[in-house]
Amino acid sequence: MSRVAIVVDSTASIPAALCKTLGIVVVPYHVHMGKSDRRDGITVSTNEIATYLSGLSTAAEMPTTANPSPGDYASAFARAAQHARAIVSLHMTSIGSGAYQAACLGKEMACERLRDIRIEIVDTRNVSMGHGWIALQAARAAEAGADLRDILDLVRRMMPVTQMIQTADTLRYLYLGGRIGRAKHLIGSLLRIKPLISMEDGVIVALGVARSRMAALKRMAALVARAAGTGGRVRLALTHVAALPEARTLHDLVAQQTTLSEVLYCDLSPALAVHSGPGTVGLCYTLDED
Repeated sequence: MSRVAIVVDSTASIPAALCKTLGIVVVPYHVHMGKSDRRDGITVSTNEIATYLSGLSTAAEMPTTANPSPGDYASAFARAAQHARAIVSLHMTSIGSGAYQAACLGKEMACERLRDIRIEIVDTRNVSMGHGWIALQAARAAEAGADLRDILDLVRRMMPVTQMIQTADTLRYLYLGGRIGRAKHLIGSLLRIKPLISMEDGVIVALGVARSRMAALKRMAALVARAAGTGGRVRLALTHVAALPEARTLHDLVAQQTTLSEVLYCDLSPALAVHSGPGTVGLCYTLDED
């Protein structure tokens, strides 16, 4: 039994097989499609979201998303406590979601019953596999026997060197979902250019634009190489919404310039796919300290 359990939001977009292997407890977001309430990655898939969005005729039909409730987190903490004496709950940026706040309330609820369990709630200030890499490495450390303090130190070290970059054919879905952040100024000029967005201290920001899809992918690969520097190694996750061929191309471009210690292909979680839209392709990397 690991001394520390890891809990994440489903928006971390970690492949399900890895979560199962490492014992990561995943709390799914809600995805509302018409009158239907789906659970992120459980009763709705990324490909279903891509197909649904591609057929939209009006903005009024846009799906919406909602973070898990405090009760959802309290239940997750109770499950995690069956196998560990401490819990680290890692969440996407609190600026873009209420998950962090809900988890804090869930902790209060859970601690009424789990009096001998220590629960730490962490806002990663990241999203997608930026959030996911932090959770994966924390779970691996826990499996290797690291204690709570060591895992929290690892999380704090990873946060400044873990980054998300992505591009899409349009920012329309991000705009309609109200998640555009400081990239709003790009909206009016997206007829023939491809936007690049990232996250800075928990807020979506614009990295610029490219004149073609390939130019955008090359720019992303160059940004990873610059961050890695000479001799640096990177753990790389290729994230996408029904855009696997472009994700493979992006992998090849990064591999030409950067030493990769681990590579994962990840469907962007359905809840994130609602806001990014079909055709989104991106990467999340973390500098490898091993």
